[in-house]
Amino acid sequence: MFKKIKKNYFLLISTFLILYFLFNFLQGDRGFFSFFKKKNLLTTFQIDEVKLINKIEDLKFKNSLLTDNLDLDYVEILIREKFLFGKKDETLYIINNNDN
Repeated sequence: MFKKIKKNYFLLISTFLILYFLFNFLQGDRGFFSFFKKKNLLTTFQIDEVKLINKIEDLKFKNSLLTDNLDLDYVEILIREKFLFGKKDETLYIINNNDN
């Protein structure tokens, strides 16, 4: 038995080393599968970042309409949406969207 192990010692060690490196290459926090999971997570975060940046720019624009030079048209839109005000002899219709 020991003679067979001595003869195939290099083959046995090589096999274990290959299996060890193959397992560590595929599994773990820095493995191959984890790389693709993290790559997908990165693209998701980048898409979310772009959406948030656009939302921030939109809010900055709306804020500038209310602070720098008061835009009366935008103020009228806000009053109509938030307080449901209308002009004289105007009919308002409230439509509820239950998409939540």
